[in-house]
Amino acid sequence: MTTSRPAGDPRAPQSEHLVLDGVLTAEQAARTVAGILAVQREDGAVPWFRGHHLDPWDHVEAAMALDTAGEHEAAERAYLWLARHQLDDGSWYAAYADGDPDDVTDRGRETNFVAYVAVGVWHHYLATGDDTFLDRMWPAVCAAVEFVLELQQPGGQIGWRRDDDGTPATDALLTGSSSVHHALRCALAIAEQREEPQPDWELAVGALRHAIRRHPERFLDKDRYSMDWYYPVLGGALTGAEARERIDEGWERFVVPGLGVRCVVPNPWVTGGESAELALALWATGESDRALEVLQSIQHLRDPESGLYWTGYVFDDDAIWPRELTTWTAGSLLLAVAALGGHEPTCAVFGGEQLPKGMDPDCCPDA
Repeated sequence: MTTSRPAGDPRAPQSEHLVLDGVLTAEQAARTVAGILAVQREDGAVPWFRGHHLDPWDHVEAAMALDTAGEHEAAERAYLWLARHQLDDGSWYAAYADGDPDDVTDRGRETNFVAYVAVGVWHHYLATGDDTFLDRMWPAVCAAVEFVLELQQPGGQIGWRRDDDGTPATDALLTGSSSVHHALRCALAIAEQREEPQPDWELAVGALRHAIRRHPERFLDKDRYSMDWYYPVLGGALTGAEARERIDEGWERFVVPGLGVRCVVPNPWVTGGESAELALALWATGESDRALEVLQSIQHLRDPESGLYWTGYVFDDDAIWPRELTTWTAGSLLLAVAALGGHEPTCAVFGGEQLPKGMDPDCCPDA
């Protein structure tokens, strides 16, 4: 395994795929990676920034970004933090103050947060080939998937949360379900690698994909949010011409040329995380040129000193808001750059062609 360098070490990571014209030089990439490492706690937890909370989804995204830079030991510590603190029902709480497992600030358990461990574990395995790691994390992945599938509704969509008292939410979010779709496919890839077939998961991911593609009425209406626009593409439920058509339909609504992607319309607020995720979705559809333009457009959010990125920018007021340099914003950018740079594990996880599809239901056949 690659040994992690101390936080703040300015040396460039051995990762040419993190160098991208107009986005990152080798030195800038190294500083961004060091910025994430500086936030990571000794026990492996990666909060948004020190003093803020950790949520399991963004924790995994930061770990994946570390793997793109060859910081495999640090990434593994992040995943082992999840394994150590997984709840008996297979979930994690939605928020932990500064990554402290004993200081829970949101005791709900959100399905897309829980499922995302499978994406990170598969990405780490592809980056390291570490079978021992995969064996160690397999029980955590299985338990997480089973927790999530308990909230799958008859129409295939995934209830978005279970409250602390055990009450399940039956309402489904398109963004969250799309992320779960991606996670279930990664979980199936892990199962295939271990030669442990999971037919129930195959049926579940097929039913979920069908709901995303053909039944928008099964999800809460969050059409104003850009994530609901691109996440069916990023999560792999929409591909090919179907994906490109969806991206084109929402482009003028959400993309602010030269500044990035709106988080929600009509607010004059562009955000780095959504912009980088859109770039990753564009790359997955074969639109690398547009992906590069989007990534170049958000460099005004970069903090040169830390190498991290501000969460967002209110362009009507010419104001950075909120004043937060978040690990997940930096992580999403590194993942998008890694995909454009041809990093094989990142391409395999987000390209989708190598992930199992599951079994499509016999319902509403395509025209």
